[in-house]
Amino acid sequence: MERKTRRSGMQIMGSLIRLLRPLSGHMLLAIVLGVLGHLCAISVTVLGSQALWQTTADPRGARNLFALVMTLAVLRGVLHYGEQNRNHYIAFTLLALIRDHVFGALRRLSPAKMDAKNKGELISTITTDIELLEVFYAHTISPIAIAVITSLVMLIFLGSLHPLFALIAGAAYVAVGAVLPLVFSRYMKDDGVAVRECAGALSGFVLDSLRGLAETLRYGRSDQRKKDLDARSDEMSAAQKRLSNKQGVEAGLTDAVIVFFSSVILLAALGLYNNGAIGAREVLMGTVGLMSSFGPVAALSALAGSLTQTLAAGERVLSLLEEKPVVEDVTAGKDVAYEDMACTDITFSYDGKQNVLSHFSMEVPGKGITGITGPSGSGKSTTLKALMRFYDVSEGSVTMSGTDVREINTASLRANQAFVTQETELFNDTIENNIRIGDLTADRSRVVEAAKKASIHDFIETLPQGYDTRAGELGGLFSSGERQRIGLARAFLSNAPLILLDEPTSNLDTLNEGHILMTLDQVRRDKSIVLVSHRPSVKAVADRNYAVNE
Repeated sequence: MERKTRRSGMQIMGSLIRLLRPLSGHMLLAIVLGVLGHLCAISVTVLGSQALWQTTADPRGARNLFALVMTLAVLRGVLHYGEQNRNHYIAFTLLALIRDHVFGALRRLSPAKMDAKNKGELISTITTDIELLEVFYAHTISPIAIAVITSLVMLIFLGSLHPLFALIAGAAYVAVGAVLPLVFSRYMKDDGVAVRECAGALSGFVLDSLRGLAETLRYGRSDQRKKDLDARSDEMSAAQKRLSNKQGVEAGLTDAVIVFFSSVILLAALGLYNNGAIGAREVLMGTVGLMSSFGPVAALSALAGSLTQTLAAGERVLSLLEEKPVVEDVTAGKDVAYEDMACTDITFSYDGKQNVLSHFSMEVPGKGITGITGPSGSGKSTTLKALMRFYDVSEGSVTMSGTDVREINTASLRANQAFVTQETELFNDTIENNIRIGDLTADRSRVVEAAKKASIHDFIETLPQGYDTRAGELGGLFSSGERQRIGLARAFLSNAPLILLDEPTSNLDTLNEGHILMTLDQVRRDKSIVLVSHRPSVKAVADRNYAVNE
């Protein structure tokens, strides 16, 4: 997909956090439960050590402390469960919302921008990348807030024992919870991005390989394809290995820093004790308190590795959501009934390159067949896309019923049109449901009637389950000609007064082509048909023909 200047990690996090606003109450609850849970865990260690200290001096008081410790341990489990429950509720709710936004973006970008996109990368974005955002929403936002609040509480507690304890703890928390994560997130950023991009590229390559498996086997290129797949897999493995190695260095350094500050506070406590500044109780509570409070900030340090991939995934998702369509849908225009269409002196080029259409004009009356001819690449299919306003022309105008299509509500324009491409796409559903796309209200009898017009009914009847036969993934159970006739059946089932046909018989044999042409000859009495073809037999059936760029 198109890339803007890459955003910083903070910008990506800010954009992702803005999506969280509807669930801010749940996030606040998760933070409160998390803070209380960590304080309970720290208290278990601190009070437990104190209970052991008092065992010899005051057994009854020690028993009371042990009872409190057990109560806090149980409460810690309950609070941790509540925190995780809220975090995952937030994460999965937002993932569903993001998927909805992403599919809305795909619909908005279609069809103009989608034609040029790597389908494998898109699949990677709407599956793996979105799933990775669960790490951000469930294991990043609240842990940061929890670490900050818990650390502040501990600073107050340790400072009450002695100001030096608070100073050492503050330095430790900043080093483990801020400095190390920031340094390593920058250190690992490129590797995290590389892993996500390799994953997208590998997904695209695998999808292409599956689609082209027959061609690969036919021309004996399976060994080469396997080598290419191995090379891409090795590239991704190398990127993952680099990232894992850096994560290992980070984990080891984090542990070393924790041990260092634990040693520092122990030495400082002993020094203060020897100078009579604090008692034995303060030595115990200060050292144990700091050592047991690294959990929240250590979790932030561990996030750096996973966060690099998460932010890279977030960048890809956000880029897709923010991408602008080539043509914006019209929603505040006019609803127009179909009478006729016309192209008047239109010129068009893709991305400002050489003109595909140059000063082309054509009239499409309310009924009859209008043919469009021309050599390959001359702009025949582009003309149909201009009629449907998949693209806006650079010069001239396209009108329906005398109104410029740019002023007609997109839903109204498309409701008047049915379109059959050279390569019909089928869904992994029954044949009946694939045909019913043309009119979801149609019953079986109307579906059968449309199939007969498209010369596909007899073939469907030979199938074991007839119209209930599933088409398979990407319609792979049927030939190109069979898929094309199912596409024609959709168009015939549609109530649209204008049918646009792009090489409708290119994949058909002479017999089936003859049946289709006979059907078109009958349909022309009630509908308007625009027919793109280079076959003389098809051109002969048209009432009028227009030549494109000849």
